Amino acid sequence: MRRWFILATGLTAQATTCSFLYGMPFLIPSLQNDHGLSLTSASLLISAPLLGLLLALIAWGAAADRFGERVVMTIGLALTGTLLLASLALPGFALFGSGLLLAGACAASVNAASGRVVLGWFSARERGLAMGIRQTAQPIGVGIGAATLPPLAEHFGFTTAVALPAVLCLASAVQVWFVVVDPPRPTRTVASAASPYAGPSATTLIRLHTASATLVVPQFVAATFAVTYLVSARGWTAVAAGQLVAIVQVVGAAGRILAGVWSDRVASRMRPMRLIAVFALATMLLWALGDVTESWLALVALVAALVVTVTDNGLGFTATAELAGPFWAGRALGIQNTGQNIAAMVAAPVFSALITAFGYPIALLAAAAFPAAGALLTPVAGESAARVDPVEVEVRP
Repeated sequence: MRRWFILATGLTAQATTCSFLYGMPFLIPSLQNDHGLSLTSASLLISAPLLGLLLALIAWGAAADRFGERVVMTIGLALTGTLLLASLALPGFALFGSGLLLAGACAASVNAASGRVVLGWFSARERGLAMGIRQTAQPIGVGIGAATLPPLAEHFGFTTAVALPAVLCLASAVQVWFVVVDPPRPTRTVASAASPYAGPSATTLIRLHTASATLVVPQFVAATFAVTYLVSARGWTAVAAGQLVAIVQVVGAAGRILAGVWSDRVASRMRPMRLIAVFALATMLLWALGDVTESWLALVALVAALVVTVTDNGLGFTATAELAGPFWAGRALGIQNTGQNIAAMVAAPVFSALITAFGYPIALLAAAAFPAAGALLTPVAGESAARVDPVEVEVRP
């Protein structure tokens, strides 16, 4: 039973940081209307936390491998909340962006450690389910951001909106300290401690990291521009658009769980991941077609994209830890997340520039190329031969 409480705590910790990291795009209309920033400038500002995240992910993963998950998550969450609140007192958007970058770097601790602690407490036959549940943290966090940040910014101002995720991170740090227990680890041997990037699983891991990074692009195009698209192209209010996105995130969270269960049933993470990539490709193409024809198809495809594009993430995350083994899981997950967050960080300004220059249809067609590449790169054939179970003994506290 304890492992389920630990899973719930890891999910909560990740959701709170995601409400900050991936909730900031919902404040783009406020930055444009209330503070006079252009779409490109606002997109660069809200990308600052993702830059900090990707710079620190591997280091935090190594810390989790060395010192354990509980202490890394607690320290990281406390620093994230503190730095985010402190950044609000800094004058000017340049200094504020620097504060966001540092807060994002501290939030990276949760990305590596919360996944690692969940993987450590669950056996292979239910790990897809457990990681699917844990990976609902991102759509839950995005949903929290979508439901709360636009109305807070509208009624109480930008500062109050940003303060909410900071307070949530501080509260989550306390919860982690009192609930999380580091999972037991198998006996360390020379073979088990060797780098998976120098062994037979190296090619499979590299392909997995690359495929996962390409599949992040349509996810973040949909998440970053959903509210802005509905407001600018469809005439919705920012609050109404945020409410729709928040509701859709619930469906996306359920999709991650179902994808995890699917992977447990078929004993493969990569086969479902490849099919999801194909579905993501379809949603981007249909969204572009709907926008060109100015039909209801655009809204349906946008909603489908918000759901489909988030469902593969848990599969790639779980497979990475299984391929890396118990003594490299933290660093491998850090590398996995680094690639994904590079793609996410670049997606916002690049696609905002494409939208500004050429409109949504061309930008969406460009985004469709990435899940097409992800489907081709997903290493289905190499998965079974390269997998190393991160938990060599079954533990049921």
